Amino acid sequence: MTAQEQLKPQNLPQHVAIIMDGNGRWAQRQGKPRVWGHKKGVEAVRRSVSFCRELGIKSLTLFAFSSENWRRPEDEVSTLMQLFLMVLQSEVKALHKHNVRLKIVGDLTAFSDKLRLKIAEAEQLTAQNDAMTLNIAANYGGRWDIVNAAKVIAQQVQQGVVVPDDINEQFFARFTQMYDQPELDLLIRTGGDVRISNFLLWQAAYAELWFTDTLWPDFDQQVFSEAVATFVNRERRFGCTGEQIRQLAALGKG
Repeated sequence: MTAQEQLKPQNLPQHVAIIMDGNGRWAQRQGKPRVWGHKKGVEAVRRSVSFCRELGIKSLTLFAFSSENWRRPEDEVSTLMQLFLMVLQSEVKALHKHNVRLKIVGDLTAFSDKLRLKIAEAEQLTAQNDAMTLNIAANYGGRWDIVNAAKVIAQQVQQGVVVPDDINEQFFARFTQMYDQPELDLLIRTGGDVRISNFLLWQAAYAELWFTDTLWPDFDQQVFSEAVATFVNRERRFGCTGEQIRQLAALGKG
């Protein structure tokens, strides 16, 4: 029985985000350099994209490189940039073949001209694909996302395009990353830590959180299925009572 047959499609998350943690520790346990773990982590990315396509999940967002990751050792950062470029070159054709749109979210100004060019080419190639969207968060931080949105709105207020009374949650959200995609439903973190590390702070307001000790290179369909199954079995109330949610569900079936 496939994962799609085991899980009810109408209850599945439409947008899943993953903090891919544990590459370095995985490599060290194998007696290898940390960069080896990052390379093995690419295989887990492929598995996750394939799993989401199989289930019909519309958006998958992966935390590849945070704005804080620049503090890591220089050789590791350099290797990560090279790996990012290599993966863009090697994987984008496969994504395009499977009708997956690729978006890179974050502050791209810190990247090299060569990397920014490859990002633009990959996004342009896959722009019309609609089976699912793969968001790669690179040089991304949740606080940066919120501040960046606030700056854009402030400029519009200064120009007289917007007045302060126009600004509410729905208006503000239009200037955050991934506004054009489904609301974030499920946020997963691998590697054993129980925090969200400045990831998708605005988008995760009502997301279900799921943590696992599994290190990212070992994250496979079975572990992903556990996370999705947990999501399916949770009651999402959005500030209402459980009874109200059940009544609304009953009305929807009627």
